[in-house]
Amino acid sequence: VIPSVVCANRVARGISQQIAGTTWVEHQHGCTQLGADAELTAHVLVSHGTHPNVYGVVVVGLGCETIRAQDIAAAIKKQCPYKPVHLVIIQDEGGSVKATAAGASAARKMVGEASQQQREDIDAAELILGTECGGSDAYSGISGNPALGIASDLLIADGGTVILAETTEIIGAEHIVAARAVNETVAQKCFDVIKRCEKQATDMGVDMRGGQPTPGNIEGGLSSIEEKSLGCIYKAGSKPLQDVIEYAAPITQKGLVWMDTPGQDVEQITGMVAGGCHLVVFTTGRGTCCGSPIAPTIKVSTTTQLFERMNDNIDLDAGPIVSGTATVQQVGEMIMNEMLEVASGKQSKSEILGFNDFAIKRIGPSM
Repeated sequence: VIPSVVCANRVARGISQQIAGTTWVEHQHGCTQLGADAELTAHVLVSHGTHPNVYGVVVVGLGCETIRAQDIAAAIKKQCPYKPVHLVIIQDEGGSVKATAAGASAARKMVGEASQQQREDIDAAELILGTECGGSDAYSGISGNPALGIASDLLIADGGTVILAETTEIIGAEHIVAARAVNETVAQKCFDVIKRCEKQATDMGVDMRGGQPTPGNIEGGLSSIEEKSLGCIYKAGSKPLQDVIEYAAPITQKGLVWMDTPGQDVEQITGMVAGGCHLVVFTTGRGTCCGSPIAPTIKVSTTTQLFERMNDNIDLDAGPIVSGTATVQQVGEMIMNEMLEVASGKQSKSEILGFNDFAIKRIGPSM
């Protein structure tokens, strides 16, 4: 259930909460946005509706917003004519109560149809993996991220795709990633996106070190953005870098791709999912709870202590690497196996708990 505007969030939530088997997103956008900023919001909303993990869509609008629900629904239907898409306009329905009822009726019908779908075997080469590390600590670059890098390599070896993101958390290590680029054009893109990121902070008159590493990262033992970045890039494994793409851009290539996203966890995951990634593996040293509303999010702890403390949220433990009872290769293979099980229907803990975190990167101010 997708609201086209912040004013429709409550109705979208109400529809989804009435109908089991649905999910919804909430956001603070959709009105008084201009130019590229409005275009990005519309693109991310449409991309979540057209995503292959989604059977059908209810689009909810207030009726007077800049990003019209009618346009969002029409774009989803144009790209995916086989999907059921239902439009609800709160003002036309006569208020939030009637709009919620109309949307819930449409959603109930879609869930019934979706429940009759049969699983079919497909090759692992079809999978697109989004990688994420959040709440990092001093062990992120020792256990969780290197193990995820092994899983990334295994998926790419099978013909799949892996997304490296979090541009702010590659600063200081961009030369290492660029050295793996398939050609000079891709290598130059690595340096260009870092320079653009640093310039944005400079233009704002701020020191990026105020946000990277975060206070929690520092408490966890990370000393600098360079140290954090050197651990962060391990998630990408060792395969060649095929391309560098913009935030939420369609993911069309096989192999390793860098998506230029913010370091903020939810904005990053939202961008990767909008690009088409099917599932996310999220390593964490300090602990985190968030998960995408439509892409299963698998959590991996960097230490056994964290795994035991936040077991409600964390799926896998990379801590045995730290204790010496397992190798990076073994934990990486464990992550790969978990990815295949989740892709085959096993629910991640973030799904079981109903996390549906969603945030769109902003380009400009509201007007």
